[in-house]
Amino acid sequence: MTVWCCRCSLASHFRNYCSPETEGHLLNSLVQYLGDSVGTNVKTMPSLEETTLPVDPPLTLPMVVIGNGPSGICLSYMLSGYRPYLSPEAEHPNPILHRKLKEARHLSIVDQELEYLSEGLEGRSSNPVAVLFDTLLHPDADFDFDYSPVLQWKLEPHHYIPHIVLGKGLPGGAWHAMEGSMLTISFGDWMELPGYTFKDWAATKRRNIKCDRVLPEEVANYYKHYVKVMGLQKNFRENTYITSVSKLYREQHGEAESQVNEEVSTQHLQIEEQGGQTTLIKKNWEIRGYQRAADGSHVSFCLFAENVAVATGTFDAPGRLQVEGEDFPFVLHSISDFGAAISQGMLHGKTDPVLIVGGGLTAADAVLCAYNNNIPIIHAFRRRVTDPNLIFKQLPKKLYPEYHKVYQMMCTQSVAVDSNLYPTYTSFPEHRVLSFQSDMKCVLQSASGFKKILKFSVALVLIGSHPDLFFLKDQGQGIGHNTNEPITCKGNPIEIDPYTYECTKEPNLFAVGPLVGDNFVRFLKGGALGITRHLATKRKKQHQLIGGGD
Repeated sequence: MTVWCCRCSLASHFRNYCSPETEGHLLNSLVQYLGDSVGTNVKTMPSLEETTLPVDPPLTLPMVVIGNGPSGICLSYMLSGYRPYLSPEAEHPNPILHRKLKEARHLSIVDQELEYLSEGLEGRSSNPVAVLFDTLLHPDADFDFDYSPVLQWKLEPHHYIPHIVLGKGLPGGAWHAMEGSMLTISFGDWMELPGYTFKDWAATKRRNIKCDRVLPEEVANYYKHYVKVMGLQKNFRENTYITSVSKLYREQHGEAESQVNEEVSTQHLQIEEQGGQTTLIKKNWEIRGYQRAADGSHVSFCLFAENVAVATGTFDAPGRLQVEGEDFPFVLHSISDFGAAISQGMLHGKTDPVLIVGGGLTAADAVLCAYNNNIPIIHAFRRRVTDPNLIFKQLPKKLYPEYHKVYQMMCTQSVAVDSNLYPTYTSFPEHRVLSFQSDMKCVLQSASGFKKILKFSVALVLIGSHPDLFFLKDQGQGIGHNTNEPITCKGNPIEIDPYTYECTKEPNLFAVGPLVGDNFVRFLKGGALGITRHLATKRKKQHQLIGGGD
């Protein structure tokens, strides 16, 4: 079987990056396989099983980004040549950081040492570059100061790094699927991306932002509009679904070269070539998937990339209790499904309460939704109401009155407390679900081991969500901090270099956003900075190598 692949060398890519003609050729070669929109006549990309090599095979892209949410959008913005500089009139409130910034104010932040700039900074992210970029965009935001960003942005087209961003839906990712009636946790300006403020977008829509918090629908539309305003559309492909991301291997036989894509044992990769022995070397990434056309048909594609950035977020798979009966149709795992059930009148006239499982903000949203629709509620969660790690204790009452109302209900309407303040609501702190039964009953167990059987109309399990990395080998489990556990945003994020965001256990694979523990938009932008700097530095070294420079 003849194997089809691209044979463009890494050096030739970097030699021609700054050429507009090359950029156009790269993008046009992709467009012939991935149409500009769902409705276009998309051609099928040749598969690896082609028996003849194409006359003009598509080039290998320097970067493919999987996921078109805010992480992927911000990365595309910076890869497109937008560079942040210290604004001439700006003065950062942190005098040490400001002194460092002034030392090289003629250089963009991308061209400076991120480790040096981020040294000593503290913030609400464990990733130092995320903290650095956040304090440049929102100085001292956690201390309730409203300082302006100290950065100004310049478009420098010669820094463009060819890339493509693949997403299942519209730019904005999971924000388009979130419940539209709930306000965001973060302020509107914390949701914005570099170079275009949320308030500027709202002004174009003749919307008056009445409070600091905004609706998810507004955030989703802002992200979609951002891609257009910043001229990033050419880098984005919608309605694309990834089925596999795997490493290609280059097999060397002296002058001859062939490429294979198969499982190769580690021992083969460790053998050094001696005499005429073959050496297998990891080379580029192969990304397979399909694009859904307007008529519902699927058009397969296969791309090649030197680097892949995973920016899929964590909303793919809802968290599950892994208990008996959880697959019954009356056990839901999405607040949108619960909202649909209410809208369709499925709970109208029901006397049995809805059972809500979970102690986070999504569960609180469900409590508010049920309470506002006069639906009786049983609320079970595993923590104590006095637990300092409860998210409600971290939110100011003045800014989040609705969540503090839920927290008050959790405290005052406990099954162990005699109160009629909220008669349609009862909380079960320090309880866990043992099973769901076919007669719509649930077995709860308290921390002391006491069991209760409760009747309910619908159960709603809202205990977080996890990324679905099925397209990676072993679902990506091997690239987490704990290689024996699945990837989760809190317990086991992907292990990365803190300054480049490259996976420590898989070269040329990058991860950003919730996958590396940055769950707030204001911090995920740091990943775009780290990756862009890494690629730009590699590009500069390649130019020096090719040109014979120092």
